[in-house]
This record gives sequence, C-alpha cells and structure tokens, in this order.
Amino acid sequence: MSELDDVLAALATSNGEGVALATVVAARGSTYRRAGARLVVAGDGELVGNISGGCLEGDVVRTAAEVLESGRPRLLHFDLTADDEVVWGWGLGCNGVIEVLVEPASLALGSVAALQAARREHRSLALVTLLDGPRLEARLVVHPDGRTEGTLGVADLDGAAVEAALEALVAGASATTTLPTGDLRAFVEVFQPPLRLLVCGAGHDAIPLVAAGAGLGWSVEVIDNRPAFLVAARFPGAQRLVGAEPAEAAEAAGTDARTYAVVMSHNFLRDQDYLRSFLASDVAYLGMLGPRARLDLLLDALAGDGVVPVPGALDRVYGPAGLDIGAEGPEEIAWSIVTEILAVSRRAGAGFLRTRRGPIHRSTAAETFATTVR
Repeated sequence: MSELDDVLAALATSNGEGVALATVVAARGSTYRRAGARLVVAGDGELVGNISGGCLEGDVVRTAAEVLESGRPRLLHFDLTADDEVVWGWGLGCNGVIEVLVEPASLALGSVAALQAARREHRSLALVTLLDGPRLEARLVVHPDGRTEGTLGVADLDGAAVEAALEALVAGASATTTLPTGDLRAFVEVFQPPLRLLVCGAGHDAIPLVAAGAGLGWSVEVIDNRPAFLVAARFPGAQRLVGAEPAEAAEAAGTDARTYAVVMSHNFLRDQDYLRSFLASDVAYLGMLGPRARLDLLLDALAGDGVVPVPGALDRVYGPAGLDIGAEGPEEIAWSIVTEILAVSRRAGAGFLRTRRGPIHRSTAAETFATTVR
C-alpha cells in the first residue's frame, strides 16, 4: 500500500478515538514534503505517515497531545527561511515555509470513507478544508461531476469551494487558495487514482517489477496467455491476473490515460502482438523490454502487416524500457523501469539532482492554480 493508504487505514481503524491527524496544507520553497503529506499520531506515540525528514515531528507530536486534550484543531506555521537560533534548533536542512493543520482525527473521519472508496474505484475527487474562520477543520468533498459530501457551513462558501475544487481537478493539482466568498483561506486537495501498471508477460523477471509497483501503491495487473505462469502465488502484489492472448491484451485489460504498460514476454511474436494491441490504445506509456534494434524490427513487422500507428502513439513507446542507470539483473531492471514511469507520469527530466539549479521540487500547476483562483 502507499503511504496515503496506510494513513487512511490507520484513521479508519482508530475510529478517531485518541488519535490526531497532522496535514501539510501549504509549503513554499525548499521543503522535504509538499502539501498533502500526512501524519497520524496515536495517543500511545505510534506514528503513521510522514510530514518532514523527522525535523518537525517532535513539535507536531507535542501539539497533537494538546489538540487531543482540547478537542480543537490548530494551524502551525514553520518559517525555515530565517537564519536564526529557532531554525537551527529544529535542525532543519530545508529553506522553506510549511503550514501544518493538526486536529483530532474524529474531525476528519467524514472524508476518510469517501477517499478510500475513490481509491478503490479508481476515481478522482477533491477535498476542500478551511484554514481560516470559526470552523478551521470544516471539509467539503467534491466529485468531478459536481456532487458534494459535507459542508463548510455556509451555502455561498460551499458554492465557491465547489468552483475552486472543479478548477483544481481540471488542473490536476492541489493548492492553498483564498475563496472569494468570505475571503477565507482553504486547502484544495486533489486526489488522483493510483497509477495503473499492466505487466505483459508473467515470466521470472516480471516478479520484481510487480513487487516494485505494488510497493509504491500502484494498481498492478499481470497479463499472459499461459496459465502455468499466471499464478497468484507468483505475484502476491498484483490486484488482478488477466488471461488473454497478446493481440487482445489492451481490450481484455481495459486502458485509460493513467495506464502504463510494460511488454516483457521475451518472445518476438508475442511482443509483436502486445505492441499491436497497445499502439491502438490510450495508454500513457508503453515500455518495451529489449534493445532498440529489436523494437525497430517489431515496428517494421507491424508496418509490413499494414499497421499504421495513430498520431502520437509512437511518442508513448519507450524502448528499451527503463532509465539508463546501468541496471543488471531483474531487480535493478525493474527499478529502472519504475523510475522511468514515475518520471513520465510527473513530466520530470529524470536527470541528476546535482545538476539542477533552484529548488528540488519543480513549480507545479498548483502554484498557477493558486494564482488564478485568487
């Protein structure tokens, strides 16, 4: 499971009793975690999740105890840009500003079930949390079709929040913004479904790739036409095993723009059929194991059969699959492919951070969104 799934599970299991929730609701500059990072603090000191590299947790845990005693949420502000004794006392290695909402978990339970259902059903939604006013913790769940759950307490405020949430869903980015009605700040958080990984070919080297994807909280499925290989015990992290002929793989599995497929059957004719099937689909990424010369032969064979890829289809083909990290063996190759998928999904250059100038975290659509909503 992903960290978010662990946090949601901890909140649901606790039923909100004796547990506090800390959420990073704003982050500017260089910070270890961005807005949306969460930490569950149990009364016995058990922690689930993470909001920093361990620098802020001490302060947050102490605040969590006070919040649980009072029953009232608090908004913490950490300004790490100043070069003074307070910052050095935290022992921080970052240089940014972080705001953390700490609240009794019981106040957040109303949205937990909605979030868990959306993740199970691979749906997007937005969560609007007030950061100002008398109802600091008030929340509104907004679905892409405009349906809502919960309230911020005022109909006009709910209307402004829905408008902001729908814009955020289109932008695909979270942001802290000011709602025009009431001039109140709110954290508008976008939740996307887990990335979906289709592993085409259930050979030995598919096992670490499935495990790596599942370990990141992705929804991983394995496709093969050989029942002897398509065994649940081989792929405990897979959510589904799909028995299908390679030429019918895309149709049998179903695809969308959040689907990332990797072809690794090691058989030329099977890979040719997998390639034929997914070239006509809407997958965001199609990784082909093997050297570039082999991919060229596969494409030539398809061209000989009269297959003409739709415009842009070849731009989504990555062969050889994986980043150039000198990977050797199934485990390292699996991680080179997983990191390439991460880079593609986040539109990152995948270079060395040492050559990057400026903050590690790129300017995102969230910053643009925050500006436009104001």
